[in-house]
Amino acid sequence: MTLSSHVFDPTTLREYDIRGIIGKTLGEEDAYAIGRGFGTRVRRAGGRRVAVGYDGRLSSPALEAALVSGLRDAGCDAVRVGLGPTPMLYYAVYELACDGGIQITGSHNPPDYNGFKMMLGTGPFFGADIRNIGELAAAGDWEQGAGGVETVDLEDRYVERLLKNFDGPAFNLAWDAGNGAAGRIVEKLVAKLPGRHVTLFTEIDGNFPNHHPDPTEEKNLVDLKKAVADHGLDFGIAFDGDGDRIGAIDGKGRVVWGDQLLTILAEPVLQELPGATIIADVKASQALFDHIAARGGTPLMWRTGHSLIKAKMKEVNSPLAGEMSGHIFFAHDYYGFDDALYSAVRLIRAVGKLGGSLTALKDAMPAMVNTPELRFACSEERKFAVVTEVLDRLRAAGAQVNETDGARVNTPDGWWLLRASNTQDVLVARAEAKSQPALDRLVAQIDEQLAASGVERNAIAGH
Repeated sequence: MTLSSHVFDPTTLREYDIRGIIGKTLGEEDAYAIGRGFGTRVRRAGGRRVAVGYDGRLSSPALEAALVSGLRDAGCDAVRVGLGPTPMLYYAVYELACDGGIQITGSHNPPDYNGFKMMLGTGPFFGADIRNIGELAAAGDWEQGAGGVETVDLEDRYVERLLKNFDGPAFNLAWDAGNGAAGRIVEKLVAKLPGRHVTLFTEIDGNFPNHHPDPTEEKNLVDLKKAVADHGLDFGIAFDGDGDRIGAIDGKGRVVWGDQLLTILAEPVLQELPGATIIADVKASQALFDHIAARGGTPLMWRTGHSLIKAKMKEVNSPLAGEMSGHIFFAHDYYGFDDALYSAVRLIRAVGKLGGSLTALKDAMPAMVNTPELRFACSEERKFAVVTEVLDRLRAAGAQVNETDGARVNTPDGWWLLRASNTQDVLVARAEAKSQPALDRLVAQIDEQLAASGVERNAIAGH
């Protein structure tokens, strides 16, 4: 395949990645153009080697072949690491001394979606960088060349790296890979871990026949809960479709949410690095920020988005960060990218160091009442304007507002958040309080602000 230029469907060029529906908004010509454009950026930055990986979706192998063709025609050498989780591709960039990397993945989207996550050098590639791929393609402003190709099997080296310096106890655990790209790594990992392990759905299958691979939705954790209960296990761990987001349940089957996992993971890090800055996104519980401060750390609330978090970590030299969505980023003894498999290993170690019971750690957390992530349909053109209108009204009313990412409003009842999604045509809201009546009052404030901007109360279920 050769193209002289290319125009992408505008809906595919997202803030953090390129993503679309196969056969409708995304196909092999797009993959070629992405390879050609990204390869051009690598060449113009003085590089040549690009690692390429892909997830288990049915469309991924064909997209990978077209992407590699585009990279080579831009004069780049493609280093194919094959089928596996996104963090294995990130690891490949470091381990194989590459100048960038691309993972073909639809992440946790439905099976007919696919997409591309990229890193240039060892830094995130997002926002203006992604828009630039579109600009280069439209202008046909591409480098030319005849790059090489090599294939590297990294799985065993990656598993060894996940377990480097492991000193955790022998827990009895359930692992749910959701038929996603992490399945083979999970099987190799548990074979080397102490304890008894029950694995679920580790066969990689792009049809996702058992449940959707998104561990932030409780309905997708039913099988994991059953396995923990049936086998009398200590706790359970789940992964999303491309292995960069983690979910967990305790021994009683209760979900340990992303901010609660970060609470646990932060404690051993702060013991080693007193005063360290720990980052969490604006959707995280106030209890997390309070806990970090109480343990002598420096809590930092930042904008939602894995690329934004990674960039902020480098800026402030943070050893650990996390999002409600289950992205956990370890720069402490690791590379600073979001790796759910490594986070699972660190969770085992942290629970061991903090008394040996995830259930007891969950029990000790302050009782908060909160909403799930509420989502409201709002057009691309309108969603950011609505947030601006809400902020204007809140300022005029003298409200206590954090504007890091949308509007996070503190009141005597607790806090509520309204922000525009960077990846979908939705507004996202969340609220947290210490009692149900207080939470109801906070949600009423969200409703009031939405109504004032003409947005209907039509929450979209789930994440």
